Amino acid sequence: MSMSFPKQQDPAEAAKRKAAEWAASQVKEGMAVGLGSGSTSALVIEEVGRRVAAGLHITAIATSEQSHRQALSLGIPITDFAHQPHLDLTIDGADEVQNETLHLIKGHGGALLREKIVAMASGRLLIAVDPRKLVTKLGSVFTVPVEVVPFGWETTAARLREQGFAPELRVKEDGEPYVTDGHHYILHCNLPQSGLSAENAAEAFNRTVGVVEHGLFLGMASQVVIGSIEGIQILEPSR
Repeated sequence: MSMSFPKQQDPAEAAKRKAAEWAASQVKEGMAVGLGSGSTSALVIEEVGRRVAAGLHITAIATSEQSHRQALSLGIPITDFAHQPHLDLTIDGADEVQNETLHLIKGHGGALLREKIVAMASGRLLIAVDPRKLVTKLGSVFTVPVEVVPFGWETTAARLREQGFAPELRVKEDGEPYVTDGHHYILHCNLPQSGLSAENAAEAFNRTVGVVEHGLFLGMASQVVIGSIEGIQILEPSR
């Protein structure tokens, strides 16, 4: 006689869901909301969609085509910046969150440009993550995605290489360059280990011709919610 047992929930997935549920609970009646990209943000959108179906009235702008499609499929009303220039709240994920400062690396999902545009238009940026995303120094685990213009990207990469960032072009499985929703390429850059601060790296990216945007989100997070099986932890930037 065979017996079946309940399937145990993956701890990382459970942590993401805890963070996503709390983050989604911060969406209030009448808000204009930015909806992020990535696996945790997909759970947030799922929960927001459930609340909209139950009668919550909001408008939203998504940070990627994928999130846009998911929101529409769940009946979440979508607007644009021509009609809604300011957002009350944006909920997004992150690849890395630096302890204390809450500086972020974002964009490994390929949506960093739109994510930063939406974040900058928001009164509050709430980041939902699992504990694996916390680091003491940015660049400890992930590279920094840098979105660049396709024309002459080789020369942009050369300029970044000269500055010590060791850029590598992001490619798809077929070897062709990955193309963002904004029709740009992405160069994955290492943060030099020479003591260069995240702020100085951001300035270097900003002044490099051909760079459209980078995945360093510095001083932008209002709060970070960290999910775990036991519950949630809320972090705010140290002042």
